[in-house]
Amino acid sequence: MASEPNIKSIRLKFHNSTSSEEVCKDLIKQLEPYNERNSPLLLGYKGGATMIMAKHSFNPFSKMSYFKNGKTILEKAIQADNNNVELRFLRYTIQTNVPSFLGYSSQIERDQSFLRQSVSGLKDAELKKIITSYLKQQA
Repeated sequence: MASEPNIKSIRLKFHNSTSSEEVCKDLIKQLEPYNERNSPLLLGYKGGATMIMAKHSFNPFSKMSYFKNGKTILEKAIQADNNNVELRFLRYTIQTNVPSFLGYSSQIERDQSFLRQSVSGLKDAELKKIITSYLKQQA
């Protein structure tokens, strides 16, 4: 397997995948080799990007399929590394942005509380800034 991708480039691609189907597809393809054993974090991003593909699809069945598959992948990643702040932030941002009718909001309060307690201990200054800023927006 090639060396693990730079997490900063993955974050940027993930952010840009919301507005570009090509970037989203490229990110999913790049993260294909990762699973809950070799990188729960990259698996989580693969799940998130898969959910974002629903936004780029016009077919209602495809939309639901992308969303459900992505949700399953993300939840598997969190199950493998439940105390990973970035994974929990990923789920939190998704749950606070998806329409309520999708029924994917059960962890919002728990994740928000976890993030508020954990953000100060982060070594990654960029991630800390991103999470702190997002939590302020949600307040």
